[in-house]
Amino acid sequence: MAVHFHEEDLPAGVLADGPIAVDTETMGLVTPRDRLCVVQLSDGHGDEHLVRFRVGSSYDAPNLKAALADPARLKLYHFARFDLAAIEHYLGVTAAPVFCTKIASKLTRTYTDRHGLKNLVQELLGGEISKAQQSSDWGAPEINEAQREYAASDVRFLHRLHAIFVERLAREGRTEMAQACFDFLPTRARLDLAGWAENDIFSHA
Repeated sequence: MAVHFHEEDLPAGVLADGPIAVDTETMGLVTPRDRLCVVQLSDGHGDEHLVRFRVGSSYDAPNLKAALADPARLKLYHFARFDLAAIEHYLGVTAAPVFCTKIASKLTRTYTDRHGLKNLVQELLGGEISKAQQSSDWGAPEINEAQREYAASDVRFLHRLHAIFVERLAREGRTEMAQACFDFLPTRARLDLAGWAENDIFSHA
C-alpha cells in the first residue's frame, strides 16, 4: 500500500477498472470562494493517488477529468454533495454515477446520529482514522506527510464501506430509495453552486 502524490493531473493508466473512491480538499467550505487544492482517488487495490493543484492552476487535468467523468465507473464518496460541487466548479465535469456512504449510513444506521467517516470506520471496519489535518492549510506550497496520510485515509476505506452498505440497504429495503438520492446528488450540488445551499426548494415556505 502506497500514497502517490501528483502535480496537476493523474498519470495515465494508474487506476484499475471498476469503482473509484473520490474525495477533495479545499481552502474552505464555500466552493466558489475556496479553491480546490487536492483530489484524492483510490481504486480499492491498496494505493491512493493525490492530485494537487497549486494556486493559479488552470485545472487542465485531462486524465483526472476522464476518470471522474466516466459514466461507466461508479464514484464512491463520503458526503458526495460537497465533492461533486467542488469538482464541477473547478474541473468542469460531473463526477457521477455516485454512491455516498454518508447517505447510505443515514438510511441504514438509524439507531445513531453519528455518520462521520471516522464513526463508520470505527464501527463497521474496526479501524481508526485521524481527523487532525482536516482543517489544515491545503493551499500551502508544500503538502506535508501528515496531510498526505489524512487525505489518503479519506478514500482508503470507501470500497469496503460500499460493500457493507450495499448489503445493509438491501436488508432494510432501502436500495431503491438510496439510488434515487444518489442520482439526485449532482443536481443537489448544482443547486448549492447556484445559491440554494440552505434554502429547501421542496418546502412549503
